Amino acid sequence: MSRPLISVEDLRRRAKARMPRFAFDYIDGGAGREMALQRSEAAFRETCLTPRVLVNSVTPADLGTRFLGRDWALPFGIAPMGLPGLAWPGADLMMARAAEAAGAPMVAATPGTARLEAVRHAAPTVSMFQLYVGASPEITEDLIARAERAGYDTLIVTADVPRPGKRLRDLRNGFSLPLRPGPRMLAELARCPAWSLATARHGSPSLINLADYAEPGASASGLAALMARQSSGRLDWQVFAEIRKRWSGKLVLKGVMAAEDALRAHEAGADAVWISSHGGRQLDAAPATLTALRQIRAALPSDIPLAMDGGVRNGEDILKALEAGADFVFIGRPFLYAIGAMRAAGPAALFEMFAAELEAAMALTGRRSLALTGA
Repeated sequence: MSRPLISVEDLRRRAKARMPRFAFDYIDGGAGREMALQRSEAAFRETCLTPRVLVNSVTPADLGTRFLGRDWALPFGIAPMGLPGLAWPGADLMMARAAEAAGAPMVAATPGTARLEAVRHAAPTVSMFQLYVGASPEITEDLIARAERAGYDTLIVTADVPRPGKRLRDLRNGFSLPLRPGPRMLAELARCPAWSLATARHGSPSLINLADYAEPGASASGLAALMARQSSGRLDWQVFAEIRKRWSGKLVLKGVMAAEDALRAHEAGADAVWISSHGGRQLDAAPATLTALRQIRAALPSDIPLAMDGGVRNGEDILKALEAGADFVFIGRPFLYAIGAMRAAGPAALFEMFAAELEAAMALTGRRSLALTGA
């Protein structure tokens, strides 16, 4: 892209123009009336940072931090997302390589559009894998074993999908896998020829990590049905305790919004708790994740690490989350907007923009390192 990257909203507009509506809406949309999604963004807009003056602003602020036993160049990374290949073919690997180059984590996802092994091969420092615990213990066990063999050292267990959210945009668009083009979808494909041709060459996005567990020759719809079972199986505290015994690396529980659940996760052996409303894609009545973060941080001992996602749209938002008590911040949709708008160049450009905005916000508020924030 010849135009400079100015903001996430610019990326969102460009991505919307370059992607078919059904693909953009899948990435952009939330559950119900999308109030949970809006609340999380609004909570950041309504939070202020206090400027400080006469503080050394010549030396750049140190953005480095330590999380889950590793040093990172940045206090933010890429959250796990389903079907990232809808933004552009190869999106998983684009994000992995950009995260590795930035010295930040990216979480490979069970519903990704690249095999978890391929993500590690493309970017060997990617060390976190997100797991759905499904109806089949055998599939869950094999996914864990595959993550171990591939070299992942951190397992992120997603806990907030006992049922799929009701996503009105997807229902109205008739979104399904495989893509079944009707007249309206065909018109959108014609409007976006570059996306359509690239997707035709690469193949329609599919839930490739589950392909080994489907019947031979299973269609994309068969994989989607398998994914539904694999993301809505039995997951309770007993199962989580069993995963803790099984997994020798770092273990994180993702999707926590209540202080009681966060404390219990810690007691059950979680190395960190991840505050998330699933991008506002599950319960539309869920509070803002920034609000939940503040409540959970106040209720928990300070030595329990907290990660969060939801509503982060610039570097100042990252600082606000750190000030509210997050030890690490994860970001989802903006990286897919970046790919939809700028293709392979998007994730690296977004890392650079967020880092510059965060450093400026720290300088303007008198912080020289993250040790001087709530992180």
